Amino acid sequence: MLRNALCEFKGVGTWPCDEINYIWRHGNIHYETDELSCEMATPKVKGFITKEFDEFADKHKLNFLIEKTCANSLRVPFVDRIIPEAKYIFMIRDGMDVVGSASIRWRAKLDIPYIFKKIRYIPLFDLPLYSYHYISSRLYKLFSKEKRLSFWGPRFKNSNKVVKKYSLEEICAIQWQRCVTLSEESFQNISSDRIIRVKYEDFVLNPDVELRRITGKLGITHTVEQIYKAVKVVSSDNIGKGRKLLNKNKLIKVSSLILKTLRVYGYKY
Repeated sequence: MLRNALCEFKGVGTWPCDEINYIWRHGNIHYETDELSCEMATPKVKGFITKEFDEFADKHKLNFLIEKTCANSLRVPFVDRIIPEAKYIFMIRDGMDVVGSASIRWRAKLDIPYIFKKIRYIPLFDLPLYSYHYISSRLYKLFSKEKRLSFWGPRFKNSNKVVKKYSLEEICAIQWQRCVTLSEESFQNISSDRIIRVKYEDFVLNPDVELRRITGKLGITHTVEQIYKAVKVVSSDNIGKGRKLLNKNKLIKVSSLILKTLRVYGYKY
């Protein structure tokens, strides 16, 4: 919702699909996780990614290019080596809500139209490997007791061991915690004026106030009318929705894994 709201302003745009992890992973496609180190941002890798950004921005006449690949939360130093002038919007959401929401995505049905939106941004030489992974994951879902994909979302360190040991909801909790923790640690080495912190709940409850604050920090000009038009896409309906999908037993198991991190950001069990 935040990305879409920002893209309502002139000169601000994004790719016509939720994520471009294929572009970020090019050159490191065989690495087993999304936790790419800054050393992996070689001149060749950096050249490819910045070329993709520059060409897209030039084609659509953009002053601001918004990008929200979730896996970037696991590799902030890598991203910063690629685009040292980048600004970061660090959005935090109640981890328990995230668990409920993410577990739905792990079990989601095949979305052919969305696949075709993303496939056009897969580098040609990487297409065979991604096709293999995609088909394998879908086949896994057919025989899975939990009716889930073999993996979905940011692939964190030791994720292969985690998916074998824990339930789906616990996997989602560990995934959320790893993403939040790594991002937070990485931001300690980045100037605070390049980081905009946003609480999901604050944004959806007061979208016009929060959007004015965010655009001000980014330097995006706008009118009052444009702000109100942009936040029409924002809804607070999903606050607490993820928690409601978890029964008492699951709530206890999940919270035992991430309670400390929840408390850091003001969330309760």
